[in-house]
Amino acid sequence: MNRDLKINKIVIASDHAGFELKESIKECLKGDSIFIDDLGPGNTDQVDYPDYGIKVAKSVSDDENLNGIVICGTGIGMSIVVNRFPKVRGTLCSDVYTAKLCREHNDSNVLILGGRVVGKGLAYEIVKTWLATPFEGGRHSKRLKKIDDIESMLTKGEL
Repeated sequence: MNRDLKINKIVIASDHAGFELKESIKECLKGDSIFIDDLGPGNTDQVDYPDYGIKVAKSVSDDENLNGIVICGTGIGMSIVVNRFPKVRGTLCSDVYTAKLCREHNDSNVLILGGRVVGKGLAYEIVKTWLATPFEGGRHSKRLKKIDDIESMLTKGEL
């Protein structure tokens, strides 16, 4: 793994379908200089993905220096949950290219994976790429500002 990580602190959570992949990712990142706060679950007992997506999304929404990883069966449910939170830019990635571009262009702060979609090897490559890729800024900052403005108008009932 690249020791020069751009992201060095994450919260991670899953549902039962993503539990094994979550544990595998934590194990792969063990030797790296990254703080990982596992928000659950602690086993493969059936749970509801919104309960764990909320934990990560709220943490990231409240702390601009925090990033997250969430995993459910396909990643779609977690995508819906986390992107309802202010300042959260959750991106569902099933390949390395998307993981790179979502950081470079969209400043993704929550990586979403499908535990039944990507295998452990590919998931680790996606995570490694996502963690190491910086936001490019420039023309992309202007676009993110527009998204922030939309979010603000929605919050104020102006849209």
